[in-house]
Amino acid sequence: MSEAKWYVVHTYSGYENKVKADIEKTIENRHLEDQILEVRVPMQDVVEMKNGISKQTQKKLFPGYVLLNMIMNDDTWYVVRNSRGVTGFVGPGSKPVPLTEEEMMPLGIQTENVLIDYEVGDAVVVLAGAWKDTTGIIQHINEQKQVVTINVELFGRETPVEIGFAEIKKM
Repeated sequence: MSEAKWYVVHTYSGYENKVKADIEKTIENRHLEDQILEVRVPMQDVVEMKNGISKQTQKKLFPGYVLLNMIMNDDTWYVVRNSRGVTGFVGPGSKPVPLTEEEMMPLGIQTENVLIDYEVGDAVVVLAGAWKDTTGIIQHINEQKQVVTINVELFGRETPVEIGFAEIKKM
């Protein structure tokens, strides 16, 4: 399996969040979670002055663009390219060009991987978040997304939950 890389998609101006939501819904419907890992609209904190009052807001870092962390293949290219509001990938012709590590650094997107010693079937306890102090058995490990799927008991039923590597420890 090839490695996921960051790609840039051009959208209609003002449609960035709609494109993000549309792509995420398509990922869920077509079960492409292991191929399109993340959809991001880069934002920056800006202090605005209105009527003499300073107010901190978030503005789009690149209006008209959405970043995708994905494994490029015919399926993922088709899904993204044919999403409503997308005008195309950034790159010559119809060939998308992934961002380099140097281009990713100023965006503050970390690509470092956490090495884990967990295996499917290990019992773990959740250290933080909504599932804090919950125990579960690892059902699936996704190293690219840096998450494990564990089954937790919710209303008397086993329910799969994704938890980040940093939020669990072995029992």
